[in-house]
Formats: sequence, C-alpha cells, structure tokens
Amino acid sequence: MKQVNNKLSLQLDVSDFLPAGKEEKQSLVIMRESVSFWRDGVRRFKKNKIAMVSLTVVILVLIFAFIMPGFYPYSYEQQIRGSENLAPMKYSQQELEIKAAGDKVFPHILGTDSLGRDTMVRLMYGSRISLLVGLVASFLVLIIGSIYGSIAGYFGGKVDMIMMRIVDIIYTVPDILIIILLMVTLKYPLEDLANNVPGFEWINTIGVGLICIFIVFS
Repeated sequence: MKQVNNKLSLQLDVSDFLPAGKEEKQSLVIMRESVSFWRDGVRRFKKNKIAMVSLTVVILVLIFAFIMPGFYPYSYEQQIRGSENLAPMKYSQQELEIKAAGDKVFPHILGTDSLGRDTMVRLMYGSRISLLVGLVASFLVLIIGSIYGSIAGYFGGKVDMIMMRIVDIIYTVPDILIIILLMVTLKYPLEDLANNVPGFEWINTIGVGLICIFIVFS
C-alpha cells in the first residue's frame, strides 16, 4: 500500500536530518552586494523616515544659526532709535518715512526689543550659542567621561566606589549653583590669564560665564 505523508503527523521523517547535498546548499545561498558597515548604516538611515525628517530639521537649524546671520541686514547688537518694542513685520515712523522716500527697509520679522534691537537676528545668535554649548559640552563629556571611567574601571575596588560616589554627589547638586560657584572662583584667575598671557585672549571673547557652563555640562 502506498504510504501517504500526513503533514499533521507527529512521526519524524529521517530524510529531514540527512546532510544537505551540493544542489540544496546552492539553492539556499542568497547572492547580494557586499556592503561596508557605514554604507549599510547609511542605507538603513535613509529608509527611516523619522530619522530623515530629524536630519532635515537639524540642517535647517544649523543654517538658521550659522549661515543666515551673514546675510541678515541687521546685527545682533545694533540699536535702532525710534524702533523700540515693534510688533512683528511692523515699521517705525522713521522707517516709514524712508520707505515713503522710495528707499527699501527690511522688515523686523519678529519685531524688536525695548532697546530697538531686531529680535530675529538675536534669536539666530542665541541659537548658535545654544548649539555650541551642546556640541562642546558633548565633546568634553566624551573625553572627560572616558578618562574618568577608564581610571575607575582600571583600579576597581575602593577607587571605583569612591569615584562613583563623587559622581553621585555632583549629580545631587543643582547645575546653576555649581556654575555660580565656578564663576566666583574662576573669574579673576581666568581674566588675569587672558590679559597677561599671550594666546589666551579668546577667554575674554567667550566669557567666564560661558566657560563655566561648558565645565558644568561636562
């Protein structure tokens, strides 16, 4: 009698456990282009719609903060008398007279503040500072954290425990308090360094407060 194979049968087929032949092995080989780790990562990144939208937003913010101020007609410190507290897209009386004379006046897109400074360009520069704080702080975190963690992991034991407790204590203190304490402590030494040692003039440009923020975020 011809044996009928029942797929629902619990009986094992011995042929399923035999070594695969050459033809069977070839049929299971999937031929595809060999790609590197980075190319594969880029390919996966492009397929992720949320990641692509996020990248577009980041690029637009970078253009807004670093490129657009160079083409904007107003500077962040420029004070225009008579143009205080203007609403968005409004002109002062003096600017309206200039427009009436036939000259062009660029509008204040987001208005002006109480000192007559354009809000839009100040937002651009504020975005630039915020991005620099985040980027520099992240870079410092990578360096300091790697060195600190390597030392703790290398020695281990009590050294590791003490170093980790120091980190826990730092986390419990508010950042703003540490920034204030650092500003009080480092203000005069950094100013003396900037004024008396060649090559450190950039400290006056950045400011002691911003340097303390970088240190605390690190």
